[in-house]
Amino acid sequence: MTYAPPEENTLGVIVGSKPRHSKSATVRRLAGDDTPRLTSLGTGFVGVGAAVLVSLRAIYGLVWLIIQWDLYPNPILATAAWIILILIVAATITTVQLVSGQLPHWMFALFLIGLAAVVALDLYAIWPLHDIGGHATAAIAAGMTLLLVLTVRPSSDIIIAVSVIGVALGVAAVLNVPLTTDSVAPQITAIAFAVLPTVIGLSLISNFRRLVQVELDRVLVQSTLTAPRFAVGMMASEELARLDLAAEKLLDSVANGTTKLPLAPKIASTAASLATELRLHLIEGRRETWLYHAITESDLLGKSVRLTDKGSLAGLLDPVQRDGLLSTAWLFVTDTPKRGAKNTVHITIAPSTTVVAPGFEDKVAIGITITSIGVVRNRIDASTWEAIAKVGHFTDSTEDSSVRLDIECLVDNPADQ
Repeated sequence: MTYAPPEENTLGVIVGSKPRHSKSATVRRLAGDDTPRLTSLGTGFVGVGAAVLVSLRAIYGLVWLIIQWDLYPNPILATAAWIILILIVAATITTVQLVSGQLPHWMFALFLIGLAAVVALDLYAIWPLHDIGGHATAAIAAGMTLLLVLTVRPSSDIIIAVSVIGVALGVAAVLNVPLTTDSVAPQITAIAFAVLPTVIGLSLISNFRRLVQVELDRVLVQSTLTAPRFAVGMMASEELARLDLAAEKLLDSVANGTTKLPLAPKIASTAASLATELRLHLIEGRRETWLYHAITESDLLGKSVRLTDKGSLAGLLDPVQRDGLLSTAWLFVTDTPKRGAKNTVHITIAPSTTVVAPGFEDKVAIGITITSIGVVRNRIDASTWEAIAKVGHFTDSTEDSSVRLDIECLVDNPADQ
């Protein structure tokens, strides 16, 4: 039987066809795809590093301003640009440390207006010099100042802001600087210094958040390794608690006389719905294995792994074999796929016809076939083979640009348990 994924996984991400709210505030907070996570994912530490980096860049720019002071036609405007930028940096660092979550829109708007004023004043101050790349200081540092809000604003906002600064500097260079082979390089370098740090920071933050989400998801899924052969899912406990509370309230109201017997049609319908939901949960707990819940309730595995286990044989594996099988699926799915491809894994578990060797009469053999599409055989990490070996004896082959693993797994005979 091929299982369908549930409506919500371990991180609270809705994977069903109908949109629903996450069952708890915690998983709802962790599930947002583009929601800044200052406290939940530890990106506050990244913000501290960004503050140090921006401060060092500001010191460098101020030193460069002092060195070029005599060259400026109007150094007062350049100084005013730096005063505004320093105030912005100080206010932003203080605000980011106090704000737990996303920076309000109006604060971010003031931040951007201040940066725009800095860029405009700095460019106006050096305009008669006809060398944006050689003399711009505050305008370059303004682009890098966006690093301060990486952790408290959506990535789309930062991309738009840094793009506008880069385009403004580029247009100013084209209009103001006589472009020659000697003057082009300083202009490109200045624009790169203003834009690239923020772009690199965005990439690092995105990768960091994805890494933490994947690891969090894996830790939650690992809890299934010691689950009984048949069990309810990880999200079922909260749902069962809700149903139990509703049933207790109804029974208590009947016991203390608040609800009269016979029950009114509306209350009777509610009681019938509660009984049906409880019955479904009890039935589900006796037909779904730990592997089914590990796959379907995982944000990552649920999208890429398909399970076929008609006899619910995955429940017979011991914790070590479960860990090896689950780790194999994780390593295959998270392996870097070919360009334009997506790693998909199909796990098939069925009885095996292999004759058990003498001395293992208390064991039965089951066959596990893992087919992974998008993974190159010679790029499989050594840790993957170690994980597979925990499950049982295996053979591997390449079939239609996919890797196929056939595993003979010995498990305790369920008849003896």
